Amino acid sequence: VQLQASGGGLVQPGGSLRLSCAASGSTFSDNTMGWYRQAPENERELVAFIASGGNTYYQDSVKGRFTISRDNAKNTVYLQMTNLKPEDTAVYYCNTFPAVSRYWGKGTQVTVSS
Repeated sequence: VQLQASGGGLVQPGGSLRLSCAASGSTFSDNTMGWYRQAPENERELVAFIASGGNTYYQDSVKGRFTISRDNAKNTVYLQMTNLKPEDTAVYYCNTFPAVSRYWGKGTQVTVSS
């Protein structure tokens, strides 16, 4: 599986962004997919995941603000982020859940700043 995250950028506090992760590989629809992030000097952390059947999980700090979704026909998983806060600033990555080390891509930078 190859994963390519995109959609990051610079946004003001309270703003929104939509991240996309395009996956190659015929088994995408069978996998639980996750979004992770790593802020400077912090460990990489799980933000949210979505199971093949659609069940979702969110880290407490993003509940009510972020929404994860997937389009199996397009082999793509999304992360809609609203009401962004400076503490959401990080490089965001997608991977399976649990993560597989060889699937990590470059990620996409999200910067929340006024």
